[in-house]
Amino acid sequence: MPRYGMVIDLKLCVGCGTCILACKMEHFLPPGMVFSRVLIKEHGEYPRVQRTMQPVLCNHCTDAACVKVCPSGATTRRPDGLVTVDPDKCIGCRYCMMACPYGSRSFYSKETGYYPGLAPTQLEKIGRERLQTGVVMKCDFCQERIDRGVSKGLRPGVDRGATPICVNNCPAKARHFGDLDNPASNVRTLITVRHGFQLHPEFGTDPSVYYVR
Repeated sequence: MPRYGMVIDLKLCVGCGTCILACKMEHFLPPGMVFSRVLIKEHGEYPRVQRTMQPVLCNHCTDAACVKVCPSGATTRRPDGLVTVDPDKCIGCRYCMMACPYGSRSFYSKETGYYPGLAPTQLEKIGRERLQTGVVMKCDFCQERIDRGVSKGLRPGVDRGATPICVNNCPAKARHFGDLDNPASNVRTLITVRHGFQLHPEFGTDPSVYYVR
């Protein structure tokens, strides 16, 4: 069984936000909710100012704190490493949001529209049909794409149809997805050769998202 993870190349990320928009469209997310973010920080003083980009998302931790505190069993970690939320089991207690040290979860309290006073767009209609209110949501590495792709014989991290939408749409090719346990995979090679690091390893959750500089 593979253990899926992601590597983000900080040298290539330009902070364009394509990952954010692609994710919102793929999951029909309502206003104010994102699963993927890009933190931008400025260093130095004029005229020598530099900006650094730090894309962040759910880390799909090996020892996930959110899984431990979920009282209903809605949050689970699959054998392939994906940490997912079952909306039918989620009771909206938000314990997982408090436990997550990365702030990677959102609570969908009520339906909202992008254009108040106007009829919902087609994308909003689909979102309202698919998304449940009163539950916690987060990045799931596009599990439906992975599962659908694998069922068709595609290879996550190699074939586009079985890879997270943010990886497919990154114009700078800064994101990579694959099997962390396969020494020959693209992600494991990047981690080994370029000394990949995790975000806040001191939290002890062993994230499945790595960064390289």
